[in-house]
Amino acid sequence: MGDKWSVSVVCQLGESTYRFNELRRLVNPITQRMLSVTLRALERDGLVSRTVHPTMPPRVDYALTGRGLSLLDVLRDLAGWADAHAEEIGSSRAEFDAQAQ
Repeated sequence: MGDKWSVSVVCQLGESTYRFNELRRLVNPITQRMLSVTLRALERDGLVSRTVHPTMPPRVDYALTGRGLSLLDVLRDLAGWADAHAEEIGSSRAEFDAQAQ
């Protein structure tokens, strides 16, 4: 979860199950390669499931696992905290920047 894209991917998959290109459009401007790397890492950690449907061409869906859904709750709490403290954080940044000059 420490990379640039994992949080965005988990948040998007919290809304629905997506195919690769659908997810790529939602997490714009992520590259195809970076989305592939991110999804593979999240799958390896047990946060995302990958389902291949036997169609022609093959259809692959990505979804959050139970563990991924539990992480989504934490991320939403974190986002709520950030929203609630945004003004204070902005003030702290301005104060810090003023002292640094």
